[in-house]
Amino acid sequence: MTIAADEPPVQGSDHSELSTPPLQDLQNAVIRFAGNSQDGIQTIGGFLARLAGRSAREVMTYMTIPSTISGGPSIFQVHLGSGEVLSAGDDTDFLVAFYQHSYDNHLSSLRDGGICIYDTDFVEPDLSDKRYEFIGLPITSTTIEAIGGSTKSRGKNMFVLGLVTSIFQLDRDKLVGIIERQFGKKDESVLRNVMLAFDAGYAYPIGDVYKNRFSLKAGTSTGSDRVTTDGNTALTYGLLAGGVRFGAGYPITPWSPVMEVLRSELPKYGGLFLQAEDELAAVSAALGYAYAGHLAVTGSSGPGLSLKMEALSYASMAELPLVVINVQRGGPSTGLPTSVEQSDLMQAIYGSHGDAPRVVLAPQDVEDCFYIAVEACRIARKYSTQVIVLSDQALSSRIEVFDEPDWDAVVVEDEGPALEDRPDDFKPYPLDGDTRHAPPGAKMLGGKYPVVTGLEHDEWGHPSANPEMHQKMTNRRRDKLKRLMEEIPTPEVFGDAKGDVLLVGWGSTYGPLREATGLLRDQGKQVSHMQIRHLHPLPKDLGEVFDQFDHVIVAEMNDEGLYGQGQLATLLRGRYANPKIKSITKTDGLTFKIREIVAGVSEHTGNA
Repeated sequence: MTIAADEPPVQGSDHSELSTPPLQDLQNAVIRFAGNSQDGIQTIGGFLARLAGRSAREVMTYMTIPSTISGGPSIFQVHLGSGEVLSAGDDTDFLVAFYQHSYDNHLSSLRDGGICIYDTDFVEPDLSDKRYEFIGLPITSTTIEAIGGSTKSRGKNMFVLGLVTSIFQLDRDKLVGIIERQFGKKDESVLRNVMLAFDAGYAYPIGDVYKNRFSLKAGTSTGSDRVTTDGNTALTYGLLAGGVRFGAGYPITPWSPVMEVLRSELPKYGGLFLQAEDELAAVSAALGYAYAGHLAVTGSSGPGLSLKMEALSYASMAELPLVVINVQRGGPSTGLPTSVEQSDLMQAIYGSHGDAPRVVLAPQDVEDCFYIAVEACRIARKYSTQVIVLSDQALSSRIEVFDEPDWDAVVVEDEGPALEDRPDDFKPYPLDGDTRHAPPGAKMLGGKYPVVTGLEHDEWGHPSANPEMHQKMTNRRRDKLKRLMEEIPTPEVFGDAKGDVLLVGWGSTYGPLREATGLLRDQGKQVSHMQIRHLHPLPKDLGEVFDQFDHVIVAEMNDEGLYGQGQLATLLRGRYANPKIKSITKTDGLTFKIREIVAGVSEHTGNA
């Protein structure tokens, strides 16, 4: 929590002699709501995030949900700020504890001097703990009184939202507009009860128990329309913008929301999404769309990607264009369905049998989920190959705010199958040219029709066991990725182009790494940061960048393995034979904290 320099903080905790306590003008604040998944705390966080998007504030959220159907303990953390917000925050400024377990398990997340708001109907705090300030309110009973006893405790999330709106002097009218749009299509009684709970929280006389007041500063508007959304939604609309009109999948956490939106949106654009009976059927159906001349998508999480690998090997041999979304989660096996991990990188690159080259990309934040999907579509088309996008659980549910895309610049119209006549010399797999499929229905003027098969084949696709032909076809499949490597830009280096430490990451580690880099630089350390979005093939000039630093430290959320390095670090060490490349790894199912990265840098460099 940062207090603006032009607004002095209120001194002490006794403000009885002040008739109107001065506002503490906050530049940013981290608020954690802790309760059960049935309490709708994700709804509170979602409303606050959308309000931030409409108030020129930056926002980043973080949530945990139980993997059991019956629900259980859950949190939603919102980091609101008037400047750039790069992470969900190491420590929280405000904790709202719905239950005793919420208080017991999350009080330690508060920074010293932080404020714990707790429900006196369920929580008995240790008020002797002077590290924090405590505000006790009868949240549940007041909500029941406001709405009526028949609702029991339903609606207390909206009571808390009203309370937070009042405490932080948020724009009530804008927030009410968001609430009405959310619940307006439901029965009139639903919206009425929602607003009764919200208004009860907003009007609660909290000044009787706590005298401080806060105001979260709004940022400076960029003048652009802004989007407030999560990573899964951004990915989905990136696929639509990239020209995907067909796809198939099977439900699995945390990929399912992508599938659900595609299923509802694709028919609006003349497309179709099929929910198949299993993962292998799903990828096979998507390849059927590709064979018919469409760019198609399939997706899953790690366990489902494992099941798709046989068909993806076929796609590599047949050189069919396909976008594959993998929203990673903790593994192996069923693992941690609702926790984050980045342990599918090696699987994405090498998972299929045989030499099956494919492209692997990773978005770095929610905004980049949109643009990486567009990029995946472009590459799949241009090189007639499979492109795997490695998102993860943290990105999937995280809400961020960013400028609306320039639709005219990014949208690709789907022109349908290319059914024009093919000339006499047409070959789908020419040894001296690019792959160029002819979908069923395209006339071959020479009278010789090509074949699409999983067997090794000649330039026409006809099966061939000729050793020389197999070598040539292996070369051409590999060389497509080499040509792609030539066009991949070198990732930008944040900070100096040379120095002591280069922090390297991929995927959702971007924000914590960038924030840790800024913190270390403020301390006078020579630290820079690079985030790699193209993971296979790698950008060609990375070795020259690494040579400019004494230490190259890769932070990723997977295990160090038998040899002490994470998966990307292993690939980089293998590619560049550079012993300066070291790892910071973790597999606790949580995103990186800034302090964890700083501690890892200190350990590898020997600098406290």
